[in-house]
Amino acid sequence: MAPQAVASLSEAVNSDSSARIAINAVTTTDVDKVALNRQRVISLDHSVSHKTDTWAVANQKKSGRCWIFSGLNSMRGTVMSEAGIKDFELSQNYVSFYDKLEKANYFLTAMRELADRPIEDRTIQHLLQAPIDDGGQWNMFVALINKYGVVPQYAMPETQSSSNTRHMNRDLASVLRAGATHIRNAVAEDNEHDADSDAVKAIHDETMTSIYRILTIHLGVPPEKFVWQYRTKDNEFVRKGTMTPQEFAATYLPNDLDDYVCVVNDPRSTSPYGDTFTVEYLGNVVGAKPVTYLNAPIEVLKKAAVGVLVDGNPVWFGCDTLAQSNADQGYWSLDLYNYDDLYGVDLSMSKEDRLLSGDSMMTHAMVFTGVDLVDDSNDDFDPTTVTSSDDLPETVHPRRWRVENSWGPNKADKGFWTMDDSWFSENVYEIAVPKSRLPKEYQDALSKEPHILPAWDPMGALA
Repeated sequence: MAPQAVASLSEAVNSDSSARIAINAVTTTDVDKVALNRQRVISLDHSVSHKTDTWAVANQKKSGRCWIFSGLNSMRGTVMSEAGIKDFELSQNYVSFYDKLEKANYFLTAMRELADRPIEDRTIQHLLQAPIDDGGQWNMFVALINKYGVVPQYAMPETQSSSNTRHMNRDLASVLRAGATHIRNAVAEDNEHDADSDAVKAIHDETMTSIYRILTIHLGVPPEKFVWQYRTKDNEFVRKGTMTPQEFAATYLPNDLDDYVCVVNDPRSTSPYGDTFTVEYLGNVVGAKPVTYLNAPIEVLKKAAVGVLVDGNPVWFGCDTLAQSNADQGYWSLDLYNYDDLYGVDLSMSKEDRLLSGDSMMTHAMVFTGVDLVDDSNDDFDPTTVTSSDDLPETVHPRRWRVENSWGPNKADKGFWTMDDSWFSENVYEIAVPKSRLPKEYQDALSKEPHILPAWDPMGALA
């Protein structure tokens, strides 16, 4: 910039009394505390008309396993109800172990498929940048449960590395990048550039042997079977005997997981509502059902989620959790902070523009465990009269949502957050619900061939 332009900018700020007040405030106090809309905070509370949770929150600690925690959290109520247990957790470490193992195999398979492309290829660079991160998607979670089942947390408890994955991920990524390099070199040296040659297969297998060894050192050896016993909420001891993880899942978890649909709200003009989408090289289990999204207006997502919650079941969802978020109070609301007035700058962008510009994407997965219903056309509306989704009047809509986070019990309402409905519209991107919860035209749309998005598309972001 020209010196004159800089001088002009400086003069404008120095002559602005509101800017001087903001400078005095923000240079000594966290900007979020200064911008906090206290009237909005006062107007929010954690009560909701319909609540499904009776358990304590879990804690993913310093890991990016929210999608696994939220997936298991959405199902543990079923186990608790069936067994009569007061509180219960499924082993997140068990699922994480096999997610890492399958992601490593998925990555190496992709590197073999792409071995003829130059190393500078954008897809290859995207995959090499994060070959084995913690994040994932609902379809990836289902693929793991279908293949490996689940176990109670005591059968494979947390470890230091499961709760703090940074160093483990660093070393696993290095092993995979080295394996990818060896695969590419072997293909280049082969006269037929055969990615399925014995030499390439041997590199793949050797790399997976190293990955498995490192995983067991960090996370432990997954149990092939365990003794299922527990004490009920009435203090009665029950021993069911020895079970495999697959037997446990078949006995206690919903048997219709493959009927669940990932419904997204992608408002970009290139993503028509009523179409399906998938993302290149997004997955973990080779050969499993690919990650597939059905794009729909935000009201379709809300109505489906309300129906599931009113019928007493939680809902897995993904959102951009950092936007307008207050961790101490446990609130999300569009007007929770007034940055525009503080800075004197218009920061507003549409949801579409935020996606297109990289300002927003799905960053975190959690579980809806409740909803507060209101009827603006009826001041005397009693939400307790709505006991099933069949009872929902057309004029009833959600005012706020109860959210089970996985950041421990020390924030919000013992770890349960409250989301204003306006925040849902702008920052929720995805829910997983049974396809029967969708309008018929969207159920029919599931048969459409999915559009293929590139690996780096924001809808491929991992929670």
